[in-house]
Amino acid sequence: MDQKLLDIVNKNIRPLLQRDGGDLQVVSLENNVLKISYKGSCGCCPHAAMGTLKFIEKILQEQYDPKIVVKMV
Repeated sequence: MDQKLLDIVNKNIRPLLQRDGGDLQVVSLENNVLKISYKGSCGCCPHAAMGTLKFIEKILQEQYDPKIVVKMV
């Protein structure tokens, strides 16, 4: 797993999710597709599937790679 990507997740994304009782697990990164799994309150939140996922993708596109796609597994 790319350390730069993990640093962005750990510093810029994870704290925001944890503030609301959620979290995420990075499952894999292959061919610019990042697969994540939501934990805690994010796992059952209807916003996680759309809004939060797109928010995470946007942050990673701006700070990591404009071509990255984020998928929930």
